[in-house]
Amino acid sequence: MNNSGRVVYFNGKFVPESEAKISIYDSSLMFGDMVFEMTRSFNKKQFKLKEHLERLYNSIKITNIPIEMSLSEMEEAVFKTIELNDPLFDDDDEHRIMIDISRGLLSIYQDVVGDNKGCNVIIADFPLRWTVSGMGKLFDTGINAVIPSQKAIPAYLLDPKIKNRSRIHYLMANIEVSNYQGDNNWALLTDTDGFIAEGTGDNFFIIKDNQIITPEGRNILRGISRDYVLNELSQQLNIPAIEKNIEPYDVLTSDEAFMTGTPFCILPVTSLNSQKIGSGKVGEITKKLINTWGNNVDVNIIDQIKKWNLSENKESSGTSPYKFRKK
Repeated sequence: MNNSGRVVYFNGKFVPESEAKISIYDSSLMFGDMVFEMTRSFNKKQFKLKEHLERLYNSIKITNIPIEMSLSEMEEAVFKTIELNDPLFDDDDEHRIMIDISRGLLSIYQDVVGDNKGCNVIIADFPLRWTVSGMGKLFDTGINAVIPSQKAIPAYLLDPKIKNRSRIHYLMANIEVSNYQGDNNWALLTDTDGFIAEGTGDNFFIIKDNQIITPEGRNILRGISRDYVLNELSQQLNIPAIEKNIEPYDVLTSDEAFMTGTPFCILPVTSLNSQKIGSGKVGEITKKLINTWGNNVDVNIIDQIKKWNLSENKESSGTSPYKFRKK
């Protein structure tokens, strides 16, 4: 078994990454009963960690997972996990923190299998480059957003504002889009009313007449990066930003579009279902937003991800959170 040397916080202890395992009788495996957060660093400093943890604890509260660990204790455990793993990271690596909270063993197994009773708290730390491998070129070409038949699950059925691991609808959308003709295809879900909702792990924006527009927050996961663009970057650049219902028509008649997500921050969207958005090239306001974000954190975001592409020297052809192999 490959031993990376990295350690994982696992219910109060630090264990080798390869040994961090939960029971097959855990509620997360039986029901997808797990909430989680994933963060990133810039120059090894965590970005918006407190906001991620606040959203995590909102998810814990709503799903009624009986955790005894406070938010401040969780934050301390995150920093300790980073401290222990940092010597194993290259100088140009960034920390990708993954926090998983499961309810634990189903009650019918608690006195049978002898595993940990109560919820599981798992904090892993691995190089961000894993997540963004192959994305460097997308800052130049942009993404082709594809609307699949799979719909976003509306909040009245299962609230997407709870960041949870029950995400089979995301996977079904990705599988469908992976068989769409061409390259750089990413799923863009609509809700049950036909309005644009979100990507499968990212939020969506358009720019029209020098105004930033993003779907309303009802039927989506309200991203930390989404909030940063809406409430901080837009004000810093003095660009109006609003939330409203938008349809595919609005996307196709917009001037620019982009996705936001924690690992890559902002990725341009230059077409929808292979039809050009605006000029079909990366827009000027999108560039300005990316560059300003990079200046704020003292990292050239685009160059960093492109450099990782070169250092990896190959792009994975397998399944990722954003891409599936074609049939």
